[in-house]
Amino acid sequence: MRLDGHGYSPARLQKIVTAAARLHSFADAAFALGLSGLAISARHVQQLTQEVGTALARARDEQAQRRRRQRSPRVATPEVVAVEVDGGRLRTRASASGPGVHKAENQEDKIACLVTLSNVEHAADPQPEPPPSFVQPRRMVRLVQQMAGQASEPLDATDAAAEPATDEAFPPTAIRDPHAEPWSPRRLVRTCVASMVNSRAFGPLMAAEAQSRDFYAARRRAFVADGCAYNWSIHRGYFTDFVPIVDFLHVVCYLFQASQAVEVESERWPLYWRWLRSCWQGRAAEVVRQMEDYQQRVGRPPPQEEVPPTDPRRLLAAALS
Repeated sequence: MRLDGHGYSPARLQKIVTAAARLHSFADAAFALGLSGLAISARHVQQLTQEVGTALARARDEQAQRRRRQRSPRVATPEVVAVEVDGGRLRTRASASGPGVHKAENQEDKIACLVTLSNVEHAADPQPEPPPSFVQPRRMVRLVQQMAGQASEPLDATDAAAEPATDEAFPPTAIRDPHAEPWSPRRLVRTCVASMVNSRAFGPLMAAEAQSRDFYAARRRAFVADGCAYNWSIHRGYFTDFVPIVDFLHVVCYLFQASQAVEVESERWPLYWRWLRSCWQGRAAEVVRQMEDYQQRVGRPPPQEEVPPTDPRRLLAAALS
């Protein structure tokens, strides 16, 4: 990438760029590098990071184009593969605006994870009941807060309301060592693709990586994502014959919030448990029908007026969508 003109060895350049990527600012990166014996200014860290980032992005795009044109990969065909994709939030600022933060805003990044897995098959469902972590009320409250970006907020009365009235809410078959999962396939090799481009441009990047690893010839193929529409447009466009699997963490959060919103306190946890179990066992259509019944009772959220995030109509409509 013609990076030798800066006078840094590849190992030292990697250390500089890694520090810039992992720490909160270029100034923090320069300070940390100084502690390790490398004297460098924050501005120089910024310059090197931007140059390397631009070169890596260009190389990624060129490589994707080459891979899409290849007819036969030079790798062994894996037996079991999974493609996982999700989006996040990245805080950005305007470039070429001088020192300081200008026009700060949140933008979305996209990350795809492509993994090969050991081949594990069973005649019957090896985990028929939901994992123990999903039937622990306090953990579920924290999980919902974290998924909503509220992990720093203290637990409130909702935590107490989540507690099941009796131990019957915890079926004995669901309480076991969460690490004792001999049935689970093992991850073998993982590669990732990341970008801030839109989904129309990100799909080809994912497909190119999948093609280079011969994922399309694998005997068993899965595509994992949350309910965001653009994820499934990528699935339809580039991974249509991969088994679609929804990210269950997102599912349980919607189930939990909706059950808390539509029932009286004593019935909230039992309703969540029934919905959780039905979805886990592949009976999501039953849950949808029940949610539709609840939606008819509480009504649809007003389309033109603001309603609070905790409005039962809004939470239920979000879970259904």
